Amino acid sequence: MAHTSATSATKHLPANKDLWVFVLGDFVIFGSYFVIFMISRHHERDLFIESQRHLSLNIGVVNTLVLLASSWFVARAVQVARGGDFERARKLTIGGGLCGVVFMLVKAYEWSAKIAQGHTFPSNSFFMYYYMLTGVHLFHVAIGLVFLAVAYAELGNRQRVEPVETGATYWHMVDLLWVVIFALLYVMR
Repeated sequence: MAHTSATSATKHLPANKDLWVFVLGDFVIFGSYFVIFMISRHHERDLFIESQRHLSLNIGVVNTLVLLASSWFVARAVQVARGGDFERARKLTIGGGLCGVVFMLVKAYEWSAKIAQGHTFPSNSFFMYYYMLTGVHLFHVAIGLVFLAVAYAELGNRQRVEPVETGATYWHMVDLLWVVIFALLYVMR
């Protein structure tokens, strides 16, 4: 009988099934954004490359590392919560959330610097996509912080693993989307 429960534990789909539908839907929507961006980039290649030079690769790298660190914290929170160490899972969840806040602060700094340089939403097609993609992503980071706050509260109140898995699933989606946005906006030439 113990073998059966171990087998079912390995086949467990983390998080709420409805969240997976949402995550897959978000991937489809963002995938569409990425395809439209690539088509526009193809049509205005020189403009996109010139505009891209105004972005700081260093800032993009910092934000990528911050979000990767946040994913590590959140993944560890899930692991230790599954092991029953809910207090440690709460601390790791806070670490992931703090990284999310740092990401938002760095993005706010970057946006303010771009705006001060005159690179605004209507400047050109590249900056329209830059603000749209990073803005929609930033909104998702904010929602992710709410998920992490709920997970933190649930770990303290009811000591349940599912809210942590749900928050982690959403958070990892946000991080994965950033990796693609970073590659499209900052790296790809």
